[in-house]
Amino acid sequence: MKTEILPASEIQIALQILKNGGIVAFPTDTVYGLGALAFNNNAIESIYTAKDRPIEKAIPILIGDLSDLEKIAGGTPDMALRLAARFWPGPLTCIIPKKQTLPPAVSATSTIAVRIPNHPDALALLRAAGPMAVTSANISGGQNPSTAQEVFDQLNGRIPLILDGGKTIGGVPSTLVDCTGDLPGILREGPISLNDLMAVL
Repeated sequence: MKTEILPASEIQIALQILKNGGIVAFPTDTVYGLGALAFNNNAIESIYTAKDRPIEKAIPILIGDLSDLEKIAGGTPDMALRLAARFWPGPLTCIIPKKQTLPPAVSATSTIAVRIPNHPDALALLRAAGPMAVTSANISGGQNPSTAQEVFDQLNGRIPLILDGGKTIGGVPSTLVDCTGDLPGILREGPISLNDLMAVL
């Protein structure tokens, strides 16, 4: 497979690949992500193959608008809605009940992780494509890529397209919070603290 690097503005080419069951790398507000349409099980499985990712690890879902939550959530907890209204787009990932129509390759459990990234290129693609299953665009366990070239260095020949949006800020992954209980449970520390969350709630 030939891997192309194109400017991030080439959304139509990316959409064509995604709609044909392919996967695409693109910049987000943390690192470069590798994504497939969230309801295409075969395409999501090809993310695991491209990354050499263990199949038991769930893949988060990125959305472009809050209204997209209803497409992927099996009921969104009030806590998640309040946190999303305050921190999205941004580095907060919420764990919520999964809609049963989502394919098993996204998550083998009854929940999914979801967020809206704060990056113009990512938002443009997500708003055009709809919900996408997205994880970091690297070989599993490899360096998190903050440039298109770093994605190419690891995934050349494994994916068809990298959208180049320049260098991402990289750094700290998003705060991962479980919104399925009575109180928020932080599963991964990130830029947003428990105090920040409780101040909203």
